[in-house]
Amino acid sequence: MSDSDRLRDDRRAAKPARNAAASIVPAPRRGLAREISRRGLCSRADAATAIRAGRVCVDGRRIRDPEHPCGAHARIEMDGHPVLPGERIYLALNKPRGLLTTARDERGRDTIYALLADAGLPWLAPVGRLDKASEGLLLVTNDSAWAAALIDPARHVPKTYRVQVRGVPDAAALARMRAGISDNDEHLAVREVALLQSGGRTAWLECVLDEGRNRHLRRLFAALDFEVLRLLRVAIGPQVLGDLARGAWRRLGTREVAALAAAAGLTASRARVASSPSAGRKFPAATVPARIPSSARRGAPGAR
Repeated sequence: MSDSDRLRDDRRAAKPARNAAASIVPAPRRGLAREISRRGLCSRADAATAIRAGRVCVDGRRIRDPEHPCGAHARIEMDGHPVLPGERIYLALNKPRGLLTTARDERGRDTIYALLADAGLPWLAPVGRLDKASEGLLLVTNDSAWAAALIDPARHVPKTYRVQVRGVPDAAALARMRAGISDNDEHLAVREVALLQSGGRTAWLECVLDEGRNRHLRRLFAALDFEVLRLLRVAIGPQVLGDLARGAWRRLGTREVAALAAAAGLTASRARVASSPSAGRKFPAATVPARIPSSARRGAPGAR
């Protein structure tokens, strides 16, 4: 074999090693408080408080900066106990009226965590909010990336509501709801709205939002002179409330978690098992009027 042939073979043998080195991707790093929250021990705010108090060590070093860069494989201890990644938990909860969607309230009012108090679950956070007077489907999890994707306005994951209002909106009022209004420098509109049922003095509407601002529907309807009597969220993306009892909760199945991930455009690894968005689509008939058949709704006031 000539020297040139040997040199060529040596170069070919070296290529896989260089390609393998180039394919190594550094592990993601995030702030320490966020990493503790991501592992499911406590909220990010509580983690930051503990860090500032000197209760947290990373790889044997005491850290007091909540934004200290921290990798997923770092050895974290709080009060001398290891903070290990826990089981990912995903819950669907039927929030009743009168409960706050928060971990604690400075005025001592009841929160959704009263429903989970005796379940022996790790720290969990709600995915988005429902105000005190609203009810219906609320997702709760310790998977912060999954939750953030579902509430990211740029991902346009639809949320479906049944709303009872005083008065009966006509076609022009429904068109104004779709067009939207400006309130405190915010544009408030619905992506879709349909009249489900009217009783002369009140009406039930089905509304779809693909982004949710604070008290979005209540502010929109108030601006159009419709008082909201009841507001119930019945679906988030493909996940429906179904027949889950008021105040009850259940764990989501693998397919449900994956379908929500897919709706939020998450990676295939998180959404590798998908279920049909329309599978098992049920709404609580006892508390909310059933949808009017499309054939009948074509002639209803405000039909799209």
